[in-house]
Amino acid sequence: MPLRTILAITFWGVSLNVQANADCEISIDANDIMQFSSKILSVPVSCKEVKLTLNHTGKMPAQSMGHNIVITDSENVQAVGTDGMSAGFENNYLKPADDRVYASTKVIGGGESTSVIFNTEKMSPVGDYTFFCSFPGHWAIMQGKFELTS
Repeated sequence: MPLRTILAITFWGVSLNVQANADCEISIDANDIMQFSSKILSVPVSCKEVKLTLNHTGKMPAQSMGHNIVITDSENVQAVGTDGMSAGFENNYLKPADDRVYASTKVIGGGESTSVIFNTEKMSPVGDYTFFCSFPGHWAIMQGKFELTS
């Protein structure tokens, strides 16, 4: 096989990998009036790992208006949120090692960003997943759907 063909195939493979990785990175904003910038977060089912970034676009500190993002089965949102309130700020308002949680970020304040890389292999394209902020009083309002799409 000529060198030019090998190089072309190599560059094509690299460009596909870059595109696939870009599809597996999502970002969402949260503000001081307890709103996420989107009600739906979705990634292709082909993403085995996802990088999720949360940007707090407000100005208030984490202790008074902090936000994080947590992904769990929709049926577990209330239980995870309630358990998280007693876990406290130092645990990002999540019960430590909670196996109901697929992904979570730390609680951040205005002007801060945080990211988490998580594995989707335990999730199903037909699963019902919710993302929410576990800060006390926020989880009932700050919610959206997380989807694996084909």
